[in-house]
Amino acid sequence: MSDPYPARSSSLPEKEDKRSFLQKLAEFIHPGPDSRAELIETLAEAEDNQIIGAESRVMLEGVIRMADMTAGDVMVAATRMDCLNIDASGDELMHQVIDTAHSRFPVFEGEKENIIGILLAKDLLKLQRAPELNIRALLRPAVFVPESKGLNDLLREFRGNRNHLAIVIDEFGRVAGLITIEDVLEQIVGEIEDEFDIAEDEGDIFGLADRTYRVSGDTPIERVNEAFGVHLVGSDPEDTFDTIGGLIAHEMGHVPRRGEHLALAGLNFVVLHTKGGAVRWFKVSPVQDDDPTG
Repeated sequence: MSDPYPARSSSLPEKEDKRSFLQKLAEFIHPGPDSRAELIETLAEAEDNQIIGAESRVMLEGVIRMADMTAGDVMVAATRMDCLNIDASGDELMHQVIDTAHSRFPVFEGEKENIIGILLAKDLLKLQRAPELNIRALLRPAVFVPESKGLNDLLREFRGNRNHLAIVIDEFGRVAGLITIEDVLEQIVGEIEDEFDIAEDEGDIFGLADRTYRVSGDTPIERVNEAFGVHLVGSDPEDTFDTIGGLIAHEMGHVPRRGEHLALAGLNFVVLHTKGGAVRWFKVSPVQDDDPTG
């Protein structure tokens, strides 16, 4: 009588190892990396040996390093968040959206800690067609994540729920900042350029067609002085600043916003573009005698 449950044959073929003898010997002599640091070194060697390109190495290193990073590491701090007040008028909201040029905004009620939703800038267009609409009806639910949230997990959630912005909460339940899918992706691919970005080798000061200049916010003050033949100093000579962006922000007394301007040392600085609470680009021109900003 045959056994109804025959034993599994021990002669089943095992998964074929297609490595050659030389490959096995090489791996025995030079085993694979045992840590992330060694893996990054291996990627650098692969680039040196022209196995991968420089851009591929940078992206792969970004993926590896991102595994140890959290939302708190790359978020925009709460003090730099551009938020909308639910009680503001439609015109006020529209002006703030235009000035800051973001596509999504946290909306608060009463105090900034009380985030009640997210407003997409494009949804404000609906108010132009139907002013009777309640702004609350346009809000999207806000997503809250802890500072300790790993970037790998956060990116997975961003992709899964098609949400592009999250409010970051600290250990006490207070708003610590915000993070976007762009902030996460930039850890892999580097800074995502926009229409104001130029290559580093094109310089930090360059002329425009209307005889004005575009100046990067992180341009050293010494370079601005040399380029324009001026001597830029703050209102308090004892204060020292390394970059033109830091000096202008100090003189304004607040985080500069797009469209704001300041006259200093015979130059008019207009904020063209901000990102993460810092000025990316100024438009600079000599102050005219009839210029009211001078």
